[in-house]
Amino acid sequence: MNESILGFSEEQIAAFGLSVGLGSFILYMLFIVGQLAWESKAGKLGTFVIFLGLTFGMLGFAAKYVIQWALDIK
Repeated sequence: MNESILGFSEEQIAAFGLSVGLGSFILYMLFIVGQLAWESKAGKLGTFVIFLGLTFGMLGFAAKYVIQWALDIK
């Protein structure tokens, strides 16, 4: 039996939550890191180091979607 919520399958809802939900959470974390750099008056180099250190893991998440798109993997 194929049950759906508002016409969407469970797989579609999970994919939407993973891409849009987690993507928006990453944008919020970037805002937090920027606020941290601003409040600490880190300067240009310090801000770069803060962003590099605290957001490096997000790059892998974004790269996963770019690689999937480039190789046309679903």
